[in-house]
This record gives sequence, structure tokens and C-alpha cells, in this order.
Amino acid sequence: MTILSRLARQREYNVLALLVLTVIGVGCANHSFLTAGNLGDILVASVPSVIIACGLTFVIVLGEIDISVGSLLGLLATVMGQITSPTHAGLSVALGIAVTLLLGAFIGLINGVLVAFGRMPSIIVTLGMLTVLQGINLTLINGQFITDLPPALRFFGIGQFLGIPISLWTAAVVVCLAILIARETPLGRRIYASGSNPEAARLAGLPVRGLKLFVFTLTGFLTAVAAVVSVPKLGVIDSGVGQGLELLVVTCVVVGGTSISGGRGTVTGSVLAALLLSVISPMLIFLRLGPSVTYWERAIQGAFILVAVLADHLTSKRHEAR
Repeated sequence: MTILSRLARQREYNVLALLVLTVIGVGCANHSFLTAGNLGDILVASVPSVIIACGLTFVIVLGEIDISVGSLLGLLATVMGQITSPTHAGLSVALGIAVTLLLGAFIGLINGVLVAFGRMPSIIVTLGMLTVLQGINLTLINGQFITDLPPALRFFGIGQFLGIPISLWTAAVVVCLAILIARETPLGRRIYASGSNPEAARLAGLPVRGLKLFVFTLTGFLTAVAAVVSVPKLGVIDSGVGQGLELLVVTCVVVGGTSISGGRGTVTGSVLAALLLSVISPMLIFLRLGPSVTYWERAIQGAFILVAVLADHLTSKRHEAR
């Protein structure tokens, strides 16, 4: 138990070590895995989960959860595509992006209001929101595909600056700002204090409800940012965009060391876990495991969740013992 407890305390380092060992191991088995092009593709593929995980980390640190992010990204993709595509509204790209960002933040705010002021469990609120958003998305897209996205919008998905994709620049900025908020600002300290002991935080005068509004709104906004820089590279938008993303992002945050009971966790750990989970699918492909790759990927993600929950349980036991 002592060894497992130590591992639980060093979750970030464990995730980093596992990521490095996985990349090196697969690279030794198939040298093509370590090519710059393939590693770059893996980084780009991780962008949505990395960006959203930054917001969801704060949500879970506060002892809440948001499982509506995948459906939200799908709806935002549809709205952005229908506003900007010449075969639909054909309006300006700037308007499409502005509406996408505002809509993402607004839906996040609704989640926050229901949780903070409606005193409803966040799992129920966001599960309901997930279903509502899926229904709206299916109605809007009506079984069709959105194509002919304007070049100005596609630039956010496939464009580069100084040889680095715009999406990676965006993810880097989001990660840096999230780490700064968590480590260096009174806002971050209040979020962690409220997650550690909500009742004590209320008695101390911390605005726990306001903090919940902030983290849910932030997560909705970052989901919109992820949509802007990831969806345009697809070229075609359909009803399947964002499907399963909520499970992936929650897995990233939990595997990265954020306690599901709140109060502990880091943005860095969530980002490292997002990179690790993004490696799984290409890893299985390069190892030539055949048509069962998808099932193995889900099984591995589930195993990561179980290990992370066990580590969190051991850490909680250690704190209680103290």
C-alpha cells in the first residue's frame, strides 16, 4: 500500500513517464511512429481534449462534473458551419466565430446557474444538457452534411504560423493561462479552497456559487474555442462531431490526478493525460492489432479510469489517516 500511495502522490510524473515510455516503446517496434509528421498529427489530434480539459479540471477541482462538453462541441460545430458555409447562411467568418464563442459560454453559464443556484447535482444537470444539445443538433443538421466551409474558417483548422498549426498555438495559450490562473491568482486559490471544503469556504466568505458559475462558463467557452480550431480541419461537419468526447476529457482529467471528490488536481496533469490518451489510437494502429483497434482503445481508456480512481481512493485514505 505504501508504494501505491507514493505513486498516487506523484501522478503527474507517472503520467509523464508512461507517456515517454509509450512513445519510445512503440517507436522501437515501428520506427515510422517517431516521424515528425506522425507526432505532429498526434499533437493536433489532442488539441480539443487538451483545451477542454483545462476548463474541466477547474470544474472537477470544485467537486462538480460536466459531461455535456461533447454534445456542446457538436452543436457548436453545426451552428458555426451553418452560419459560415455558402450553401447555408453564408455569413462572415468573424460572425460565425463570435456566435460560437458566445453560445458556448452561454450554455456553460446555464449549467453553472442550475448547479450553483438551482442546487441540482452537476451530473444530472449536464446529463440533461447533453441530451438537449444532442436533440437540438440533430434537428438543426437534419441528417445532412455541412460542406464548403470558407477558406478563412478552415485556416483556423489547417493554417500555420511559423510552421506550427494555429490549433497548437491556441492550445498552448489556453494551457499557459489555465496554469497561471490555477497557480498564481487569488481566483485559482479560491477554487481549490472551495473544492477542498465547500462548507468551510462558505463560512470564510468565499463566493462558492460565483466560482461555480465561472468554471462552468469557462468550460463552455473553452469548448467553443476547441470547436473553432479543430472542427474546420475536418472539412465536412455531420451529426457525429464531438461524439464520445466527454468520456475522453473526463478520463484525461481524472487520469491526470484531479481528485473526483474535489480539492486536488493540476492543469499540467490533465494536459499530460490528454497527450497520453491521444497516443493510444495511433499506437494501436502502428502495432498492427487489426480491426479490433477501436475496442482496445476503449478498453485501455476504461483501465486508465479504474487505475486513476484507485489512486484517488488511496490518496483520500492517506489524507484521512493524517
